[in-house]
Amino acid sequence: MIQGSEPLSKLRTTPVRFALLAAVLTALALWPVFAQDGEAPQQPQLEKTLNDAFGKINGYVAKAVMWDVAFGAIKMRDEQGDVQVNDKGEPQTVSLKFIVAFLAVGSVLFTFWFGWVNLRGFRHAIKIIRGKYDNPDDVGEISHFRALTSALSATIGLGNIAGVAIAVKTGGPGAIFWMMVLAVFGMTAKFTECSLAQMYRLTNPDGTISGGPMYYLSLGLKEKGGAWTPIGKVLAVLFAILVMVAALGGGNMFQANQSAAAFTAAFSIDATNPWAARGFGIIMAGLVGVVIIGGITRIGAATSRIVPAMCGIYLVAAVLIILNNLAELPQAIGLILAEAFNAPALKGGIVGIMVVGFTRAAFSNEAGIGSAAIAHSAAKTNEPIREGMVAMVGPFIDTIIICFMTGLVLVITGAYNAPPVEGIANEGVGLTMTAFKQSFLGNWFPFVLSLCVVLFAFSTMISWCYYGERGWGYLFGYKSVVIYRIIFVICVFIGAVTSLGNVVDFSDLMLLSMAFPNIIGGLILAPKVKRILNDYWGRYKSGEMKTYAESKQQVDGEPSI
Repeated sequence: MIQGSEPLSKLRTTPVRFALLAAVLTALALWPVFAQDGEAPQQPQLEKTLNDAFGKINGYVAKAVMWDVAFGAIKMRDEQGDVQVNDKGEPQTVSLKFIVAFLAVGSVLFTFWFGWVNLRGFRHAIKIIRGKYDNPDDVGEISHFRALTSALSATIGLGNIAGVAIAVKTGGPGAIFWMMVLAVFGMTAKFTECSLAQMYRLTNPDGTISGGPMYYLSLGLKEKGGAWTPIGKVLAVLFAILVMVAALGGGNMFQANQSAAAFTAAFSIDATNPWAARGFGIIMAGLVGVVIIGGITRIGAATSRIVPAMCGIYLVAAVLIILNNLAELPQAIGLILAEAFNAPALKGGIVGIMVVGFTRAAFSNEAGIGSAAIAHSAAKTNEPIREGMVAMVGPFIDTIIICFMTGLVLVITGAYNAPPVEGIANEGVGLTMTAFKQSFLGNWFPFVLSLCVVLFAFSTMISWCYYGERGWGYLFGYKSVVIYRIIFVICVFIGAVTSLGNVVDFSDLMLLSMAFPNIIGGLILAPKVKRILNDYWGRYKSGEMKTYAESKQQVDGEPSI
């Protein structure tokens, strides 16, 4: 850990003042929307201009990060094994995106380099999360558990509900297996980036923490000297810009838009009434503003309650469905495994179905993206590897538990292959809703799903605001971070009342692009991480490393309670 001198004064703005200021700026920025006298507003010219402009930008960015590394070699075939063609007579293919392949290869390399620490260190990681090694005197702002829930709140979201449905619909049940496979390797990517975040975090004069890829890219590569110093700085600045933009779009406006839509649909609210989305947007923006003004301490406190609650609600509903169909469970699991290795020709074969699973896993748990490292850098610990151990449990919970449960419900109910239900879209969230409606849970589940979507979206927004403001602070100084928070709150409202499709798509591309500087930096600094890991693991296995209770007992000379 590095004792830093970068200024980071605690903001004196109270939540009430912050909310009032954000409300005023929101009203001024969106006055044309409120001036419609109850009629559904037409798409403003500014909104149309932004969508058109970002649509063109997206085309260029997508060519750089989303090109097919298989060069069309993975063909879609019909049931007879013949290659399918589109309207132009061109073969239809399953595209292996460059960014997905980049993340997958990086995760696999990390796993082998660190000797499968994701498996051999898993039991130890659970002990850390349970607080066995929590020392209140260690440097940091939040506990191991709250750091994990803060990171999980940003990754557990619509991808766990809609993303899995998309994977199963396009790739079949076997895609679920390959999502879980990449998640296993992704655990090591999370371990690497979060260990580095602890190794190179800055402790500011007021006790707060500045950490994340920006810091281990600039400071870590600076240690190597020579040309690595400017390279590290460029990568750090690039990451800071990417995380700022990604937070405003995919981590904010998209979440607000989808949660508003789910809420109005579940409660049969007239979507054409402009005040439906406006009211939801105002409430959501106010709630987000109150939480984020307190920084990572308040975010950690909120997510430590929200994340277990939202996961519990969703998983209980899923488990009830599975238990009600317990006789079909072996057949469902068998189908997932069978199609993973003997995929239907219609899906492009085993490679095609693997690509679908890998793609959805990369979007779901964000392993290798570097965002979670920002939250984990604030954990209270003097052992960087210890927080890396905690972080690698994130993809396990996100993908191997929650995504698997969603996929199992889709398969066990047969919803993934069933005719669409009237009034519900047969894709994404709609497909998952169909699965639950076809179960004994019946028509009341849309209310539960709507609650889960809103909780998932809210928790995602408050964590992504913290990620974005860390990028802002790195570039412009942390004294001005309140500006970014106000912009973020305004974007919550905008996301709820408008549909800036191309703008959000652009931010999603920025999110995926965060993997480039992060994975590159991780690979360069991996030897140092391994040295520290070997030292840590040696002390742990030899019994030299004590829990906090054991250490306190040695100091006080009294039995621990």
